[in-house]
Amino acid sequence: MSTGLFDSLPAPLTPARPGDAEPDLYRALSGTAIAAAAVAVLSPLVLLGWSFAAVPVVGLVLAAAALGDIARRPGAVTGRGLALAALAGSAVSLVGGLAYLAAVYTAELPEGFARLNYAMLQPLPGDPPTAVPDSAREMNGRDVLLKGYIYPGSRQRGITEFLLCRDQGDCCFGGTPKITDRVLVRLSDPKGVDFTQRLVKIAGRFRIEPAGTAELGGGVLYHLDQAVTR
Repeated sequence: MSTGLFDSLPAPLTPARPGDAEPDLYRALSGTAIAAAAVAVLSPLVLLGWSFAAVPVVGLVLAAAALGDIARRPGAVTGRGLALAALAGSAVSLVGGLAYLAAVYTAELPEGFARLNYAMLQPLPGDPPTAVPDSAREMNGRDVLLKGYIYPGSRQRGITEFLLCRDQGDCCFGGTPKITDRVLVRLSDPKGVDFTQRLVKIAGRFRIEPAGTAELGGGVLYHLDQAVTR
């Protein structure tokens, strides 16, 4: 083959000899490792509540998958260090977050109080909607801790009496919670509390007594007297 005046002949190819260094090959950064790192950054969200524990769990699964993929294809995929960092970050967030939530859960219950939840206030299947189940009757007259949402009334500040309802959707977006999903709370502190859309914890003396309330145009079955926020 002819060449130009300034062209040089191509150098002859020489076969590789044993012991020669392998040529550098491009290896892609594992997309799974990148995803695991992104989830690991979000893993501290577990401190906000038990349901957020799913975030670091997903981070652990992604990190493990990335490490497995890198081990199977070392010549094509890289990112082992990133995957290990994501694995460590998600693990620390999961263990630390669950330990923190457990400590808060234990400390929030005053001594001598029992935990009450709205599932314990619901009538049995087939019973009338205003029927009081045995699980609620067993709590009658006891000091309890109940978590719920303040039903928005006419007052926004210094509220000393309000309805505590089960569901934030019903409570804060125009719905009317059913009678077994609301509890009439009377605070012992005359300063009261300000309205909030966040979950609140109320400790007080639980009482069962059907009564009317003009604020909802209906009635209540359940009360928390001499209550305090936690």
